[in-house]
Amino acid sequence: MLSLKNQTDEVLFDLIRKNDVKATAELLNRYKGKFYTAIFLLTKDKYLTQDIFQETCIKIIQNIRLGKYTEDGKFLPWAMRIARNLAIDHIRAAKRAPRVTLPDGNDIFTILDFKEKNIEDQTMHFQSSKRARMMLDLIPYEQREVIVMRLYGDLSFKQIAALTEVSVNTALGRMRYGLLSLRKIADERGILL
Repeated sequence: MLSLKNQTDEVLFDLIRKNDVKATAELLNRYKGKFYTAIFLLTKDKYLTQDIFQETCIKIIQNIRLGKYTEDGKFLPWAMRIARNLAIDHIRAAKRAPRVTLPDGNDIFTILDFKEKNIEDQTMHFQSSKRARMMLDLIPYEQREVIVMRLYGDLSFKQIAALTEVSVNTALGRMRYGLLSLRKIADERGILL
């Protein structure tokens, strides 16, 4: 058998339906960087991102094995929709959950010192700088979401519009205003783009 790295996604889907573990690993390895980065930029929490990333992978594979994904050449948008929906579910749940704070008003996690040592943390650090993440955090969520899906998920504006349930023009507008906001922040802070 040929190397799985040289196989198309469609061949991998067929193997995954036959419970081929190596094909499953190959498919997830191809797209893990896109999923992880997009989830992280939406949640801004590396531990929550790891949980959502695992959930996303499990749900993608389960749906492929159950035949719920039809091979129409749109795997990445379909998988990114799963990742986005899971991230939004967690964000909504977090808004309802009480925050653990100290008597001085600080969040308890601000005083804990966690060291980044695993490969996912190193990959995240490599893929996005602190300045870019900081700048994305300063723009409205709707604009940030479109920028993340377009730049990190390689989704078209039509796909973004369908995922966010807005018109294509609204998605384009959010991208435009998001980029203008990022440029303004960069100019104000003297950051070269």
